[in-house]
Amino acid sequence: MDRIAQTFARARSENRACFIAYLCAGDPDFDTSLAASRAVLQNGVDILELGVPFSDPLADGLTNQLAAQRALASGITAEDVLKLVRRLRAEFPGTPLVFYTYYNLVFTHGVDAYVRRAREAGLDAMLVLDLPPEESGEFAAACERHGMKTVLIVAPTTPDARIEIIGKAATGFIYYASREGVTGVRDQLAADIPQAVARIKARTALPVVVGFGISTRAHVAGVAAHADGAVVGSALVNCIRDNLDRREKIPAAIGAKSRDLSSGVSRAGVAA
Repeated sequence: MDRIAQTFARARSENRACFIAYLCAGDPDFDTSLAASRAVLQNGVDILELGVPFSDPLADGLTNQLAAQRALASGITAEDVLKLVRRLRAEFPGTPLVFYTYYNLVFTHGVDAYVRRAREAGLDAMLVLDLPPEESGEFAAACERHGMKTVLIVAPTTPDARIEIIGKAATGFIYYASREGVTGVRDQLAADIPQAVARIKARTALPVVVGFGISTRAHVAGVAAHADGAVVGSALVNCIRDNLDRREKIPAAIGAKSRDLSSGVSRAGVAA
């Protein structure tokens, strides 16, 4: 069952983009993380990216670094992250779940064993941020063996020839990081998104989603006019950060934020 392909196909049939949320697994503790994940999935999220907590998240801005620190400080383990996937898969059987992770976390547990266990838990795909396609042979083989999709990143500085390599290596979708640097909320959407998405789509048949710096409903709408999906992370994680002293309020806050952001995905009235 290819939940990812089905989800993008459904969104296309509804003349909209997918809304993709990022949350760090276990932030700020397991139970609150589960409740926050439920809240976004009940309020417009089509695909959930779960960041696997890591002590050296080099692609993450301060908001997501602190989320990882909170998760690790609460005692979240690799087994807890898989438990979270199993719980969400049981409650949301049709929703794609994706790991946003780093290769050290895969390699440490044994590449094949980690991919197999994640797939058995119900995970659909992995985005391994620091693993280039040229060095991903063992990981790619394990994913193919166990039916795990792969997501690869294209940056604003990625040349056309390398986009073709990335497009051939990925099997789930392409993630366009619309700004250089790390994740985080930005005031304005990158101006070259239409051209960048077109350049990627000319070199792959996979869906193309856009992330990094998307933080408002208007940003989501701007991305949805051109891409297959919009990814929001820090703006949602901030709902956790802002309610750490009253954690029972986190699900309602993050659910309302997700509902507002996801309302921007419709392409109704947008010229093709």
